[in-house]
Amino acid sequence: STNKSTTNQQRINEHQFITHYQVIMSFSHPPIMTSSVLNESPGDDQSTQVEMIASLNNMAVAFIESGEHAEAEQFFRRALNKANDMTFFSNSALHLPSKRLAKGKGVSTNLYIYQRGEYDEGMHTFTEPLTVDTMYDDHSYHSVSATILYNLGQLCMRLDEDEQASEFFYKALSVSQWSGGPTKGTQGLSIMAILHNIGHVQYRGGKYEEAVRTYTKALQIGRGSFNEYHLEVAATLNCLGVLYFHMPKAETEQAMELYLESLAIRRAVLGDEHRDIATTLNNIGRIHYMKGEYDDALTLYREALVIRRTILGDDHLDVAATIYNAGQTHHQRGELTEAMDLYQEFLKIAKSRLGDHHRDVAIMLKCMAQIHHEQKHYDKATKLYNEALRVGRAALGDMHPEVASTLNKLGNLFYEKGDFDSAIKVYQEGLEVERSVLDCFHPNITVTLTNIGQIYKLRGEFQSALRLYKEAVAIQRRSLGTTHPNVSITLSSIALIHYQNRNYTRALDVYQEALRIRRDAYGDDHLEVASTLNSVGLVLFKMELHELAMQSFLEGLRIRRKVLGANHRDVAIILYNIATIHLETGNDDEAMRFYRETLRVERSALGDKHGDVVLTLQHIGQVHQQRGELKQALGYFGEALAIQRETLSQDNVAIAQTLNHIGNAHLQRGDTEDLVAVFSEALRIYRRAGHSESELVVSGFNFYGLSKLHPECAATA
Repeated sequence: STNKSTTNQQRINEHQFITHYQVIMSFSHPPIMTSSVLNESPGDDQSTQVEMIASLNNMAVAFIESGEHAEAEQFFRRALNKANDMTFFSNSALHLPSKRLAKGKGVSTNLYIYQRGEYDEGMHTFTEPLTVDTMYDDHSYHSVSATILYNLGQLCMRLDEDEQASEFFYKALSVSQWSGGPTKGTQGLSIMAILHNIGHVQYRGGKYEEAVRTYTKALQIGRGSFNEYHLEVAATLNCLGVLYFHMPKAETEQAMELYLESLAIRRAVLGDEHRDIATTLNNIGRIHYMKGEYDDALTLYREALVIRRTILGDDHLDVAATIYNAGQTHHQRGELTEAMDLYQEFLKIAKSRLGDHHRDVAIMLKCMAQIHHEQKHYDKATKLYNEALRVGRAALGDMHPEVASTLNKLGNLFYEKGDFDSAIKVYQEGLEVERSVLDCFHPNITVTLTNIGQIYKLRGEFQSALRLYKEAVAIQRRSLGTTHPNVSITLSSIALIHYQNRNYTRALDVYQEALRIRRDAYGDDHLEVASTLNSVGLVLFKMELHELAMQSFLEGLRIRRKVLGANHRDVAIILYNIATIHLETGNDDEAMRFYRETLRVERSALGDKHGDVVLTLQHIGQVHQQRGELKQALGYFGEALAIQRETLSQDNVAIAQTLNHIGNAHLQRGDTEDLVAVFSEALRIYRRAGHSESELVVSGFNFYGLSKLHPECAATA
C-alpha cells in the first residue's frame, strides 16, 4: 500500500543560500553551465518582458490544472522562447526539443513491486506547478526561467514521462543556482522543491540509493534553513523513511527512526487529526507488518483509518489503502472472516474510484481468492482467480508480473486438488510470462520451475523433473551464490529423484552437497541439517552401508531431540528408521525397543488414532509374527484394526489388508475358524472396493519397507 503528502511550497531563507549553493555544487548530476548573459539594460522594457514571460507561465499552469496538457506545453514553449530572446547568447537550458510531449508508458511494469501513485505514502510533496506574481515579488529573469523549467517537469510527471521530467528538474536546479549570483536562490521556487521532485523521479524508477542521496541533500537544506519543527523537514524525513522501507533489502530500523521523527514534528505543528499524521501512521504500521508485529500494525492502521475516514470520507482511495493494509494483517493472523470483510470494502472503493479494469481490482480479487483457497473452497477460489486474471490482463496486458503471480496461485490450487494436468498448463503459462518480463535469474522463475518439476516427479516422469530442477538450481547458483540455503532445497529435490530412481550413488553425492551447504549456513544443530542426515541415512541403508546409515540417523536423532524435544513426530520418524536397521542386521531386541519408543512418541505427538500409529502397530505385529510370537502379533494387529474401524469407512481396503495379516497369524496358529472368518471379511471388502480377490495373500509375510519418508513439497509463490 502507498501514500501523498500535501506539504505547501515554502521559501528558503536568503541568508542560508550559500549553504544551499554548496550542496548543489556537490550534487552528482553535472550542472548545465550556460554562457548566456542577461541583457543588462535596466528599465521598463526588461520588466515588461519578465511580466510577459510570467503571464505565459501562469496561463500554462492553468491549463495543467484543467488537464489540458498539450495547451500547457504550448504556452511553456512560448515562455521559454521569450526568455531566450532576452539574452545576447543562447541558453541551452532554455531550449526544448522539437518533439512534442506525449503520454508515456509510466513506471516499468517489469517489477512485482512498483510505485503506485494513487495512494498516499507521503512521497507526493511539491507536486503542484507554480505561478509567478510579479506584482508582489521581485522576480528575476533566472527565477522565472527556473520556474518554467520546474513546471515543465511537473507536466512531464503528469504525462508519465519521467526521464524528460528529470531533465527539466535538473535544468531548473542549474538555472536556480545562477540566480543573481551564487548567494541567491529563485524567488518563488525552493531548492528543496526541485530536489524532492528529482528524488521522486528516482524513486518511481526504482533507483532507491540515488533517491536517498537526493532527499538527504534536501534534508540538509531543510535543517539548515528552518527551525526544528518545520513541515518541510517532516515531509523529507517521511520520504526518506519510504525509501528505506522500499530498499531491495528493507532497512526497517532506519525507516522507523525517520518516520517517528517525522510524526513528532507533524504532531507538534498539525495536532493529532491531520491527513499527514494518518499518512505517517500508516507507514509505521507497514514496518510493524513487515516485521511480523501484527498487533502493533493493526493498532496503527486503525488509528490512521479513523483519521482518514473523518477527513477524506469513506470512499477515498487513501481510506481504501489502509483498509487493504488492515485486511492483509488480519489475513496473516489467520483471521480470514475479518480479512475478507476488509477486502470486500476495498474492492468496492477501488471499483468506484478506479474502474472495474484496474490492476488493484485484480490484486484484490486475487487476495479474496486466496482466502477461499486457504479454506479449501476450491470452486469459489478458482472463479475469483480467473476473474483476477481477466481484469489483470485487461489492465496490464498479458505479459505482466501480476498476471504471472495469479497464474502461479491458480496452479497451486490445481496442484492441491490433484489436477496435475491443469496445474502444469497454468504453471507453464505463468513461466512464459515470467521469462518475458523478469530478469532471467529472478527467484520467481525458480519457484515455477520447481513447482512443475514436483508434478513431473509425482507422475514418475523423473527425467523431465530432473531437467527442471537442474535449471532451477543453475539459476539459484548464479543469482544467490553456490552456498545459499535455497540451493540446498533444490539439491534435495534432485537427490530424492535419484533415490527414487535407485541411483543411490548419485543421490548420496547430491545429498552430501546439500548437507555441506546447510551446515555452513545454519550450524550443526539445525533441523534442516537433521532432515538431510535422515535422507543420507536412507540412501546409505539402500546401499547396505548399515553402520554409516546408523551414524547418520543417530546424529539426526540427537539434533531433533535437542531442538524439538523427545515427543515430536519428526523424532518418531528417525526412531522408526533406526529400529528398521536393527531389524535388518538381526538385532531384534533393539529393533523392538526402538519400534515401541516410536509408538510411544507417535501417540504423544499425534494421538492414539493417527494413521502413523496404525502403521507402527502393524509393523510391530509383523515383527512378532516373524519371530513366532503370534499372540503378541495378534494383539498389535487387533489394536490397529480397531483404530481403522473407528476412523475409516468400512469398505476401506486398508481394513482388508489388516484382516489379511490377522488371518495369516491365525493360519500359523492353526485357528481355522478364526482364519475363515477374517479372510471372508477381507474378501468382501476387496470386492466392494473393486479390487481383485488375488490381492489376498495367504501365508505370505509382506514386510513393510524402510522409513516413513516425508519429502519436502515444492516451493510455492
